[in-house]
Amino acid sequence: MAQPYEERNSAAKTRRQQEDQRRMEFRRAIEDRFELRQLQSEISDFPADIELNYWQAAPAASRRSAQPAR
Repeated sequence: MAQPYEERNSAAKTRRQQEDQRRMEFRRAIEDRFELRQLQSEISDFPADIELNYWQAAPAASRRSAQPAR
């Protein structure tokens, strides 16, 4: 049996709305990911962070070889 025109039109409209909603969610996720990566790259450029990474990467022996302050 054929569906009335209004029911078919309503189903198509609902389907389009759901597809639009999924597309918008996907787009927001991409934008959020882009912003997060951009913020992380800006944060990682700070000298304090570089210095911290340097000291974390320095071998333990070289840190122990420093003379104590008198």
